[in-house]
Amino acid sequence: MGIAACDLSQHVIRPTLLYLERHSATAEALLLGAAACQSALGSALDTPQGHGLYRISEQRHQILWDRHLALDPELASRVRGLASQHAFLEAPHLELTVNLRYATAIAWLLIERENLELPAADDLLAMGQIWCKVFQPQARQHDFLDAWQRCIETASQVA
Repeated sequence: MGIAACDLSQHVIRPTLLYLERHSATAEALLLGAAACQSALGSALDTPQGHGLYRISEQRHQILWDRHLALDPELASRVRGLASQHAFLEAPHLELTVNLRYATAIAWLLIERENLELPAADDLLAMGQIWCKVFQPQARQHDFLDAWQRCIETASQVA
């Protein structure tokens, strides 16, 4: 079983986006939906498809650092501030699995790097389109809706 959606939003996603100065209701919902799609909110944190809540591959992680964060030292410093001091130097990709805030920052920057216009926070179909483009190009927008209903709406109704 994964992390409760409300806990993930309140204690991981929202504080991370605020720290990065990128918070919006849409950004928060999009990351929550991506975590639901990628790992069922943490039910599978380390798979051959990638690491952590968002299943980010080592290659994409490295490319983000080399081609995006390396060009913005201030942002790179902020993101690096979320990582464990010594563990990051020894195994940077492991941070995607064990450090939820770091993984969330990296996931957001993968989205931001695409320069897509963000939809309204309640436009799940448009968020599904962004999720497909950034995380799962072979998937369908409806996979996002299905994961949202399974992991987020169902959990909200039970609580």
